[in-house]
Amino acid sequence: MSEKKIMLELKDMTKKYPNGDGVEHIGLQVNEGEIVTLLGPSGCGKSTILRTVGGFLDVTSGDIEINGRSIIHLPPEKRPTAMVFQSYNLWPHMNVYENLAYGLKLRKMPAEEQKTRITEMLDMVGIPGMEKKFPSQLSGGQQQRVAIARSLLLKPELLLLDEPFSALDAKIRHQMREELKKIQQNLGITVLFVTHDQEEAMAISHRIVVMNKGKIDQIGSPADIYDNPGTLHVASFIGEMNFIESEGKTIAIRPEDITVLPEGQGDLEGEVRTIMLLGHYVVLTVQQEENVIKCNIDRAQSETLQVGDRVSLKLGKHTVFDRAQE
Repeated sequence: MSEKKIMLELKDMTKKYPNGDGVEHIGLQVNEGEIVTLLGPSGCGKSTILRTVGGFLDVTSGDIEINGRSIIHLPPEKRPTAMVFQSYNLWPHMNVYENLAYGLKLRKMPAEEQKTRITEMLDMVGIPGMEKKFPSQLSGGQQQRVAIARSLLLKPELLLLDEPFSALDAKIRHQMREELKKIQQNLGITVLFVTHDQEEAMAISHRIVVMNKGKIDQIGSPADIYDNPGTLHVASFIGEMNFIESEGKTIAIRPEDITVLPEGQGDLEGEVRTIMLLGHYVVLTVQQEENVIKCNIDRAQSETLQVGDRVSLKLGKHTVFDRAQE
């Protein structure tokens, strides 16, 4: 990409609820054609940000711009956004075609064009021929595809997705992630996505915004966030991480970045505590003073070790945090 065009910009945006909860001083730019995910635990403010962008919540201060134009005084229906909720929000008394045509009728699109667009969109989201079915006749995954299709038919400049796959079972959730990524690439749309599922964020995002207690902790690509966590919160929230306390510092290191060696050959000494086979690799835990350290090793090496053996651990790539930081 040459010059990246900024599609969405939050400028020092604050939204406070009467009880004092909310988000403050949010600064974020989302480029055209990018999937940016707001990631964090429940109550951290990610859905609040999404709803202020969609117009379902007013901002307390600051500004939100889409394509360089402030949208904070526009109602949801006047904003160039479309939102897909966790609960699908399909009209139960309308069939799939009628659900999809509803917004197009409001825009006075000719009936023939509606039909063409709806047929193409159902094909794109992977449920062709479903026009006459009612929501109650569809699975959760199919209903969510209809909800996404309905939003995309309106050709929003920005698609907002609020935990859209969290009600689906794991297998369907994985399929929906792949479908969304494919649709996003095909259409080149800009997406702001909310999830508390770190694996989901890693799988679909160009960039991740890690939230913590109403503030942004770190913004970066999935690789940046995984390899170079900026805070202990980010380190603990993304992926598996060991935290080793040593001399007033906390060493954060992933299980795959530790090499298990014979005693006396590494950086730390310990005793094998458990050996767990997890398919193609083995998780070994080692008691090192007060620390229990998790290491990923291959099956061949695991067969040479027993619970109670003394081993050395060689630390590879890691991050050191001052304990006072958190």
